[in-house]
Amino acid sequence: MSRLTLLTLQILVAVVVIGLWQVLTSVPIFGTVLLPPFFFSRPLDVALRIVKWFADGTIWVHLWITLTESVLAFVIGSLGGGLVGFWFARKPLIAAVFDPYVKMINALPRVVLAPIFALWLGLGIWSKVALGVTLVFFVVFFNVYQGVKEVSPTVLANGRMLGMSERQLMRHVYWPSALSWMFSSLHTSVGFAVVGAVVGEYLGSAAGLGYLIQQAEGVFDVAGVFAGMVVLAAFVIVIDMLVSMVERRLLVWRPMAHDAHG
Repeated sequence: MSRLTLLTLQILVAVVVIGLWQVLTSVPIFGTVLLPPFFFSRPLDVALRIVKWFADGTIWVHLWITLTESVLAFVIGSLGGGLVGFWFARKPLIAAVFDPYVKMINALPRVVLAPIFALWLGLGIWSKVALGVTLVFFVVFFNVYQGVKEVSPTVLANGRMLGMSERQLMRHVYWPSALSWMFSSLHTSVGFAVVGAVVGEYLGSAAGLGYLIQQAEGVFDVAGVFAGMVVLAAFVIVIDMLVSMVERRLLVWRPMAHDAHG
């Protein structure tokens, strides 16, 4: 399937969903509107709200705050998860000792940590960054850990037979394997970083997309809530596209998967 065909189908899905939303909130069916606009708003109202936000400039400060928190959480969580995951995979004794503690911390609901971070770090950006880091760290950690553990024994044996040192094996065998798994997790981590930032803003903040959504929800402004969600979704897609660009540059050695349907 060509990229143009795939993009067309993706846009078509969005058009169908938005069209159904507009019809079900505007056109009476059997004498009643199935989705009352007071609870579900309308696509046109949501679009007008987004245009208004960008036209009067109120959205930019909120976008910048959420972007800063998300990028910091993404970078710190990814680097921390990658390095610790690699270290644990190369040090089985360390991994065995800390295994129950890692699982215990990973099992904690992150929303419970948000008030604690707010208490420790205040209502500024760092409490939101900390929450995002806890979400991103473990996704990357487990993927990198598994990636290093999954290195082919045959490749390692061949490398050692050719006289490669441990440093060379780390650079040419372990890290490439870890990077493949790491980038597969980064696409998920992008969403988690934004979720951490927005949830933190929602629970306590003076700016950001989460704050914007919380304010709209507080006055039953359904169009504002949906508008915030749409901007947030577009925001995540743009960041994910940037991650994909970096992935293509860093993993140029990796063979492309053949399209099973094309």
